[in-house]
Amino acid sequence: MSFTLTSKLPQVGTTIFSVMSALAAEKNAINLSQGFPDFSCDAELLEMVNRAMMRGMNQYAPMPGLPALREGIASLIQTKYGATYNPDTEITVTSGATEALFCAIMSVIREGDEVIVIEPAYDSYLPAIQLAGGTPVCVALEYPTYRVNWDSVKRLINGRTRMIIINTPNNPTGSILREEDILQLEKLISTNNICVLSDEVYEHIIFDREPHESISRYPSLREKSFIVSSFGKTFHVTGWKIGYCVAPEYMMKEFRKIHQFVTFSSSTPFQAGIAEYIHKIDKINALSSFYQQKRDYFLKLMQPTRFKPLQTTGTYFQLMSYEDISQEKDTDFAIRLTQEFGVATIPVSVFYRKGEDNKVIRFCFAKEDSTLERAAERLMRV
Repeated sequence: MSFTLTSKLPQVGTTIFSVMSALAAEKNAINLSQGFPDFSCDAELLEMVNRAMMRGMNQYAPMPGLPALREGIASLIQTKYGATYNPDTEITVTSGATEALFCAIMSVIREGDEVIVIEPAYDSYLPAIQLAGGTPVCVALEYPTYRVNWDSVKRLINGRTRMIIINTPNNPTGSILREEDILQLEKLISTNNICVLSDEVYEHIIFDREPHESISRYPSLREKSFIVSSFGKTFHVTGWKIGYCVAPEYMMKEFRKIHQFVTFSSSTPFQAGIAEYIHKIDKINALSSFYQQKRDYFLKLMQPTRFKPLQTTGTYFQLMSYEDISQEKDTDFAIRLTQEFGVATIPVSVFYRKGEDNKVIRFCFAKEDSTLERAAERLMRV
């Protein structure tokens, strides 16, 4: 008799990012779908990692991460947001931000708990909640501004609610939470047993002189929040899979119990190189202007096309409406765009649990100018 396996995630297949990247490769299309740069990181950072390898730093790192890197993270947060975290007990280095998100959810959520997820949302949230035995409760950002309706969030809170997940800047929309949003969130959870998981992986990529409203800026929220970030996004090294989580000690203690049995530790030489590079605060501060130039140039290139841009204030993604071009489902339109015009994008409906389709697709502009120019030239024919 053969073994019968019942899937824990029966609705989950290959992610849209893998599907679109594979289709782009098959059709020799320009890949503006998956969120990774096509340019290299700083050569100085590569040299720092290389030196760490040559010094023999190639064995397991400590489970929470190299002390020098955790100290660097603490210093960066203090400099940027005025918040103090103990590098020994409140900061953990992870194998990418996705691992950090998973560990945070698994450390809190139990069978029957509910987690409020604000959509459109990064695709790892819901599976992690379901694997933990929890129930995702989704609320949509208001289209087309992609602002949070906090009254709608409030109506979802009940005795089973254990966590609210926020993402600022938001992937895929590029919207940000402002001070008034954070104050609303603070008020909502001030008198109940709800924690926050704040996905801030694009924290250093915000435009138009807007500040990043990190949860770490707000003491009462900081005391009941996991904050997740990513060096892959910050330093153009997504393939290194180095992220981190910060949280108060009592929460981090539970987080590390999960982390040690998921990956235990992350790449030692990468951590060592980043630990040295992280103190170059001027380079981190320059990221916003660097990517704003990319955004503005991409928008200029797209002006002659029939696509209509939506407001993007952060991340390296730009949403475009195609409702004046076609009424096809966004998934069908994205596939046709790849096959017929040679540009791969991501349909935004996949970021909604129920596939809300506003005729919007996501472009990644973290690309060389020449890549963006070739893509725009093809999109002019649509």
